[in-house]
Amino acid sequence: MIHPKTELKFISDQIGYGVVATEFIPAGTITWALDDLDREFTPAKLKKMNPLYQQILETYCYRNSKGNFVLCWDYGRYVNHSFKSNCLSTAYDFEIAIRDIQPGEELTDDYGYLNVSEPFKGIDEGTRRKTVYPDDLLNHHQTWDKQLLKNFPKIPKVEQPLKSLLTPKLWNTITAIAEGKKEMDSILKNHFPG
Repeated sequence: MIHPKTELKFISDQIGYGVVATEFIPAGTITWALDDLDREFTPAKLKKMNPLYQQILETYCYRNSKGNFVLCWDYGRYVNHSFKSNCLSTAYDFEIAIRDIQPGEELTDDYGYLNVSEPFKGIDEGTRRKTVYPDDLLNHHQTWDKQLLKNFPKIPKVEQPLKSLLTPKLWNTITAIAEGKKEMDSILKNHFPG
């Protein structure tokens, strides 16, 4: 489920639609969490589907560490790629804001950690990386882990509208990591080697 203080909005002809903050979202806020309405499809099930459905799923899904395709039921599936993303996935089936997101600002992910099947060129944002590759998690997890570690301590300190989607056990793990009592699992845990 995507953060409730967002809306789907047309960004540009080049980008299409994206998810935009309707209010200030501080760093450390959980911006998306896997929930019971999200759908998971195995590669075998995907291959048996009508080609029209296959195309839709390949466009709007991410792949989890099992190689399954996950379709977000809400407009979380419209979060666009950026090499300078302001949201970052964790090893715990949720994403957080890694910097403050202003009202009207688009929420973005780096698709490099979403186990893409094929490389693709991103929009040139003046970054060293220009292409997203299927093995980006192997090559960039340390950088992403540093960004997560910097922001994990903020998670228990800011309003969390999506907290009810997390189990009490997971919230206790988050708190322990934030307080330095437990080591954070690397984002590399999300890697699908296939």
